[in-house]
Amino acid sequence: MSSDHPVSGMAGRYATALFELAEAQNALDAVAGDLAAIGRMLDESSDLARLVRSPVFSADEQTRAFGAVLDKAGTSTLVKNFVGLVIQNRRLFALRGMISAYTAILARTRGEMTADVASAHPLNEAQLANLKASLKTATGKDVHIDTHVDATLLGGLVVKVGSRMIDSSLKTKLNSLQIAMKEAS
Repeated sequence: MSSDHPVSGMAGRYATALFELAEAQNALDAVAGDLAAIGRMLDESSDLARLVRSPVFSADEQTRAFGAVLDKAGTSTLVKNFVGLVIQNRRLFALRGMISAYTAILARTRGEMTADVASAHPLNEAQLANLKASLKTATGKDVHIDTHVDATLLGGLVVKVGSRMIDSSLKTKLNSLQIAMKEAS
C-alpha cells in the first residue's frame, strides 16, 4: 500500500506508516488535526522546539516531557504512540518533516495540493482564508496550507506549492536590494 503514497526520505517513510495506520482506523482527519496541533505547539513554544531539536535530551526525558504535553493537549492514542516510537528511534528532530509529509499524503489522496507557507508571525484565520482562496485561484485545485513561523523572514511570506516557490519575504527583498547596491557601486 505504501506505493500508493510516494514520499521520500526518512520523514516520508514514517508519515506513510502513520497514514496507513490512520487509514485502517478511519482516523485520517483526527490524526491530521493532532499533527497540526503539534505543529502549532512547536511554533509557539521555544522550549518544546528545543526539546525536539536538541540531542542533549535523552529519549526518556523526551518521552516524559512530550508525553505530558500530548496528554494535556488531548492527543489521540495513535499519535501518542507514533510520537513515542519516533522518540524511541531518536528521530524526534524530524517530526516537523513527518507532519508535513503526512499532510502531503492526505492532500494527495484527496486530490488537493499542499502549500508550505513560512511567515514571520503566525497567520490568523482571515489571512489563512485569503491565502487559501488566492492559491485555489492560481492552481485551480483545493489547497491545504501547512504553516510554520520563521522569524528570520522579518515580514512577508514564503509559499511553496509543488515545485513552485513564491518568496515575498522582507528578508529576500532586503538581500536583493543589498546585491543591487553592491553592483551599482
